[in-house]
Amino acid sequence: MFKGTDIKPFESKVWLASPTMHGEEIKYVQEAYDTNWMSTVGKNINEVEKIAAEKAEVKYGVGLSCCTAALHLCCKLAGERLYGKPAISHGALEGKRVFCSDMTFDATLNPVVYEGGIPIFIDTERESWNMDPVALEKAFEMYPDVKLVVSAELYGFPGRMDEIKKICEKHGALLIEDAAEAMGATIDGRQCGSFGDYSAVSYNGNKIITGSAGGCLLTNSLEDANRSRKWATQARENAAWYQHEEVGYNYRMSNVIAGVIRGQYLHLEEHIAQKKTVYERYAEGFKGLPVKMNPITEGTEPNYWLSAMIIYEDAMCKQVRGECDVAYIKEEGKTCPTEILEAIASINAEGRPIWKPMHMQPMYRMHEVVGREGTLRCRTNAYIAGGVEDVGADIFQRGVCLPSDNKMTAEQQDKIIEVIRACFE
Repeated sequence: MFKGTDIKPFESKVWLASPTMHGEEIKYVQEAYDTNWMSTVGKNINEVEKIAAEKAEVKYGVGLSCCTAALHLCCKLAGERLYGKPAISHGALEGKRVFCSDMTFDATLNPVVYEGGIPIFIDTERESWNMDPVALEKAFEMYPDVKLVVSAELYGFPGRMDEIKKICEKHGALLIEDAAEAMGATIDGRQCGSFGDYSAVSYNGNKIITGSAGGCLLTNSLEDANRSRKWATQARENAAWYQHEEVGYNYRMSNVIAGVIRGQYLHLEEHIAQKKTVYERYAEGFKGLPVKMNPITEGTEPNYWLSAMIIYEDAMCKQVRGECDVAYIKEEGKTCPTEILEAIASINAEGRPIWKPMHMQPMYRMHEVVGREGTLRCRTNAYIAGGVEDVGADIFQRGVCLPSDNKMTAEQQDKIIEVIRACFE
């Protein structure tokens, strides 16, 4: 029981975000079983690719084993389009700088490294928590030779991906849109996943709809869709025997998993509406507290996948994070993400910190991060580096993701809100 409240823990855990199944999914899985299409071909895959493309308002979808695989093939397609086919021992982006989102999950940019690229991180826009278009323009001023941008949409709350696209076009660069978290969200009525030259969506177990796994590459090029399918099936050539002329991957989606996804797509809008209700309950329940919920950028409609909040700076108690541990000192009237997460956990509910920016990760710490005023020289836990504001580091320091499961009842959420309010006492 959390100190300062008399709230008993929930008997069943309230998750950050868990799968919500409806029944249609098992019908399509059974269809795969009954017809014996249990491999990486079949009607379910074909239907998922068709539906995914229609929902995202693009021409073609390629069903793959996960969204990371989709992003990897996006990088390979972009690299070969920009720089030509590489030698077999090199990646398509070998030695090339790539501008990447900074505050995101590392799956956004690991595929850049798979293909030999060098990530340069673009700082976060405070108003949207997404890639800052102003900082991106600054980066192009500094590195006009860069021809690829990889931009993610955080927690289903898109920023101005349309502006990012225009900046890319201005500088002759391609855009990879990581819409893993933003399926069904829109910018000026246009679907996320439709802005990139290549885009990717995710069906991971905690996403807005799920297949337990899976992802989809989205493109308007039939040639690129077919190349992706070929690469995803070990790059086998059209021959009676196993003929291989380039590196391939075992990336195709299972027809069984596709059956689950096919059934889930029927409920995408329903899930979005439920997630929106969760967000709005938090916004109402936190009135009067020194916190701000995920920002909703003008002209956008989020999918509300994860509700998150940031604590006002003057309401933060002292908190210090190491690489894998954290400490804080409780102060009256103040709190921090660590205390809130402990309080949530004490009643058997799950939250998590905001994504730790990539330039603060040990493996990427020597890589450059560009803000509105130029390069940030960041220390591990600093908000301000070299006199220049590090927005991503600041949001990470003060932000927390809240339990956002669409099956959470109003009564359960009210208890979570009560526990969080107690942290400020």
